[in-house]
Amino acid sequence: MFQWMRVEERNLYKTTLSSLGQARNLRLVFLQKKSVADQIAFMHKILKLKTQDLVGEHLLQVWFMKGQQDLLRTFCDRMEIEHDGNGQVIGDLPETLDDTKLAETINRLLEMFDSKVVTVYLYVFNLQTPDGWDNLSKILAEDDRLKLA
Repeated sequence: MFQWMRVEERNLYKTTLSSLGQARNLRLVFLQKKSVADQIAFMHKILKLKTQDLVGEHLLQVWFMKGQQDLLRTFCDRMEIEHDGNGQVIGDLPETLDDTKLAETINRLLEMFDSKVVTVYLYVFNLQTPDGWDNLSKILAEDDRLKLA
């Protein structure tokens, strides 16, 4: 995600680095002198802090909406969720997810995309309703292909 931001969304990368630096009283100039690997390690470390949850959530949203549109489109199409052609859901999310479609969709996503990206997307998607969807929560808890750690 950070590498994508650095290449595709340079202003977002710079703003994020600056914002996270301010959280540690570090100036952007100081952070920009570090290697890219060190900058990314720094951002990753700071984003693990509970106080940075909103920043992390925003970055994931941007990354998925701009950098992972094929994944979003595929998921929405296969789950028959109306969207704008780029994966942005139109209207309300469904109250339930069909078990068979969900299982088939997850299998297809795992064939087409990196399993870690699919996993993060499914976890983030499941957070879009207060309690998530029971069947998706169960799959995320039980399917070894969808482990975050």
